[in-house]
Amino acid sequence: MAIQTLFGSLKDDEPRKPEQEEEASRGFFGRMKQAVTRTRENLSAQLDQALSFTRTVDESDLDDLEAILLTADIGLSTTTEIIDRLRERAKREGIESGAALKDLLKQEIKSILDDVQRVIRPPSTPPEVILLVGVNGTGKTTTSGKLAAFFQSQNRSTLLCAADTFRAAAIEQLEVWSQRSGVPIVKTRQGGDPSAALFDALDAAKKRETKVVLVDTAGRLHTKAGLMAELDKMRRIAQKFVAGAPHQVFLVIDATTGQNGLQQARLFTESAGVTGIVLTKLDGTAKGGIVVAIAHELKLPVVFCGIGEKMEDLLQFDSAAFVEGLFN
Repeated sequence: MAIQTLFGSLKDDEPRKPEQEEEASRGFFGRMKQAVTRTRENLSAQLDQALSFTRTVDESDLDDLEAILLTADIGLSTTTEIIDRLRERAKREGIESGAALKDLLKQEIKSILDDVQRVIRPPSTPPEVILLVGVNGTGKTTTSGKLAAFFQSQNRSTLLCAADTFRAAAIEQLEVWSQRSGVPIVKTRQGGDPSAALFDALDAAKKRETKVVLVDTAGRLHTKAGLMAELDKMRRIAQKFVAGAPHQVFLVIDATTGQNGLQQARLFTESAGVTGIVLTKLDGTAKGGIVVAIAHELKLPVVFCGIGEKMEDLLQFDSAAFVEGLFN
C-alpha cells in the first residue's frame, strides 16, 4: 500500500510493486527522521538519562518528563495536558518502567497530532486555490516554489501567482523557482496591485484548466491593517472566480522561532482563516516539539515541513513518521 498522506498517496500516477512501496516508505520515514535529528538528540538524551533506571513510574518521573518536554518547545499548555493524561494512566493501569512511559508518551503525542489531521480533497471544479501567508523571513516564497514542484510531481498542473508585490525581489525570487520547477508564473510589477495579479492568474488557470493555483502573498503582520485588508480583497476575488476559494490558506512558520512561531500562528488564525501550517527549517532546530503545540493549542495540522534548501526538500507531514523520528 502506498504511503497515505493529507493529499492522498505520495504517487498516484501508476501502481507500485510491493518492493517499490517498501523502498519509498523507508525513504520517506528516513527523511523525516533526519529532519528531526536535532530535536531527537536533545529529547532522547534527556529521556534516557531520566528514565533509564526507572522501574515503577512515580510523580518524580513525571516531573522530570515535564521539564524535558518543555525544552523541546512543546509548550506549557500542551505539556501539562500530556503529563495529566500520563498521570491518569499511571494511576489506572500502572506504568512499570521508563521504556513503558516512553511508549505511552509516543502514543499521546501521536494522538494529539492525529486529532487535527484531515485529508484535503481537491474541489470538484478546479482550480484549487491555495494562499500562502505569513511574516517576512519565514521562507514563504521558497515554499511556494517547492509546493509548485510537489503538485507537479503529483500530476496536478500548477500555476504560480506572484502576489507579493510589496517586498523587493520577491517576484524575481519566485520567477527563479518557476524556472526550476517548470511551473508557469503570472506576475505584475513590483509595487503593483496584488489583487490584479491574482485576477490574471485565476483567469489564466481557468482557461488552461489548471488544477492548482499557488498564491505567494506579501509578508505581513496581523497588525498591518492595510495588508490584511488587501488579503481580504484577494479572498473575495478568489471566491468570485472559483466556488469555495481560497480552498486552503497555508501559514508558513520558521520552526527555529519556537513559541514565537506559535504566537504568529495564533494571531494569523484569528485574522486570516488559516487551514494548515507549513513549518520551514525543521531540520535546523531542536524545537521540533512546536509541531505538537500547534496541533494541541490551535487545532491546526502541519501539512508540510521544509527540511533543506533543495526543491525536493519539502515533505508532506506524517504523524507516524514524525513521532518515530522524534524518539527512535
